[in-house]
Amino acid sequence: MDMGIDLGTCTTLVCVRGKGIVLNEPSVVAVRKGTNIVLNNGEAVGLVAREMLGKTPGSISAIRPLKDGVISDFEITEKMLSYFIRKVHGRGGLVRPRVVIAVPSGITAVERRAVIDSAERAGARKVYLVDEPMAAGIGAGLPITEPTASMIVDIGGGTTEVAIMSLADIATCESIRVAGDDMDEAIINHLKKTYNLLIGEPRAEKVKIQIGSAAPLEEELTVEVAGRDTISGLPRKIVITSEEIREALREPIAAIIDAVTRTLEKAEPELAADLIDNGIHICGGGALLRGMDVVLANATGLKVERVEDPLSAVARGTSVYLENLELWKDTMDHSDYGW
Repeated sequence: MDMGIDLGTCTTLVCVRGKGIVLNEPSVVAVRKGTNIVLNNGEAVGLVAREMLGKTPGSISAIRPLKDGVISDFEITEKMLSYFIRKVHGRGGLVRPRVVIAVPSGITAVERRAVIDSAERAGARKVYLVDEPMAAGIGAGLPITEPTASMIVDIGGGTTEVAIMSLADIATCESIRVAGDDMDEAIINHLKKTYNLLIGEPRAEKVKIQIGSAAPLEEELTVEVAGRDTISGLPRKIVITSEEIREALREPIAAIIDAVTRTLEKAEPELAADLIDNGIHICGGGALLRGMDVVLANATGLKVERVEDPLSAVARGTSVYLENLELWKDTMDHSDYGW
């Protein structure tokens, strides 16, 4: 049973040919401190491990083995992939699937090799890598094989991928290591600086989802947030507004807008002209931030559309790639990708 994997900094999604998305779990592994021994007999991966983030006692570490879209802990990534492959296939028998993995377009040959090695050691028979923007374009149903420009902006957890595609290849792209995690970090820093309140990443992400925005809202929102006072050391609760969170998010959002405008500036004139009609499509978790489409449309003068189910676009793309493996393998086979 072949599978496609969107190996994300925050979340890993797995697709199986003919079945669609069969697994959607956080990219988190819980291990015994100072070792690579996964807790619960190797089962403390994904949702179970995420519950432990920021709440572990001294003897346990909850680790996110990918940072900025690339593997930062090789051994833990291998164990995580191995667990997900076993979970999708069921426990019995020896499993050696062919695997398509989506990776950021800006990673190095060494980082690509690390992904291939991790997947092979986790049990994959053959590994194919596909660039995330290409997978997102396929998953969003854009006409990327045709001689017209399709532009995708995939705002993930660790990276933002911006690409203009035509004739089944990437014409020009930018991959920046600024994305959802940086927005969470900006919220943490804002609360620490303004209110002397310390909160963890899971709570910052919750604030971003509840009241975060890139553009002014018709009705501004407020939310209560609890954390630890940095001065007294005691737990404390405050109320914050969507305006101040928008201000806190200004820097990472500006970096994403810059990457989009730089990509447009590098486009061939004919492709740039196509985009007046075709517009920009956005996906990934960052596409769900209120007003993200509005600020990108204002900055570029192009229409900006959020793809259907933006969180699963890349994973859906790996699934379509799997179903047409022979076709895509020929059109997208690059020897330096380790295929």
